Amino acid sequence: MSMVCDRIITHPNVLNGAQLYWPIPNAWYVEGYGLDQFAAGQWGLRPVHQNHIGVVLDQAIEPELRLRHLQAIDAARATLGISITDVYVTDTPLGVTLKTADSGATWGTLDQPDSLLRAVEHLINDRSISAIAVVARFPDDLDSDMLQAYRQGQGVDALAGAEAVISHLVVQQFQIPCAHAPALSPLPLDPHLNPRAAAEELGYTFLPSVLVGLSRAPQFIQGSAQPTDLWQDQVDAVVVPASACGSGAILSLNATPAHIITVMDNTTTMHATAQSLGIESIPVQSYAEAVGILAAFKAGVDVNTLRPDIPSLIPRDML
Repeated sequence: MSMVCDRIITHPNVLNGAQLYWPIPNAWYVEGYGLDQFAAGQWGLRPVHQNHIGVVLDQAIEPELRLRHLQAIDAARATLGISITDVYVTDTPLGVTLKTADSGATWGTLDQPDSLLRAVEHLINDRSISAIAVVARFPDDLDSDMLQAYRQGQGVDALAGAEAVISHLVVQQFQIPCAHAPALSPLPLDPHLNPRAAAEELGYTFLPSVLVGLSRAPQFIQGSAQPTDLWQDQVDAVVVPASACGSGAILSLNATPAHIITVMDNTTTMHATAQSLGIESIPVQSYAEAVGILAAFKAGVDVNTLRPDIPSLIPRDML
């Protein structure tokens, strides 16, 4: 997609790959709450050369697991040149609880959200960091059916909903780039692991891809703009799963000239189709087809002229 677009804006869960992350120069790593504010026209996005990242570690992380995360941080600094300036441990365990909605979508809660906010506030005010990585201790649930399905490349990520709650809280409160990596005990080896889940099983932490993404994540801005800033009215197209059109970002962008491309192959547990919401969309079967549509837009070609049957505009009474 990056080869046919001037700029791609997406959220951390699209780009994160645990130990593996391939930086894409024209892809912007934008947390979900910030993405909604951008799509609503409330915030703009400003590119950066490098963010100074502060890492918040949950006090609930055990000493050995904490050391593994500190080593991942040092590795990102030494090997990738990422600016990670401070690590701060919360003053009390955050208390993450995982939940699953009736639809199958996941979410979660924090018992001590104020502890997280105090840690972030310290890093911003006293250490002048410009992006936040949060590592919270998540419950180990090795025997859950959801986890087993996820390791086989199916089903829902049991952690993603709670991760969104954490990052949304930080971005809403401080308007700063943020992403989350869960702290978990290593899983036992699975010889039948799906390749799409393999990146998450190569190491002890999920942190490296978060640090890479945050290192160049655009800053959120309000008010005065610079020529390189990006705003809602500059979005030309949106690509989204066909059954997940109910987000705030899609509903906001539906009110703009942006084309909404819905992908059938990307199945979800949601049932919010463009048709059910009265959203005009361009349906495609796959992401490969979506890339073709984007290429046509960039070339200034009407996508309707690429179909096998093109209806004539010559009125019958002129023949």
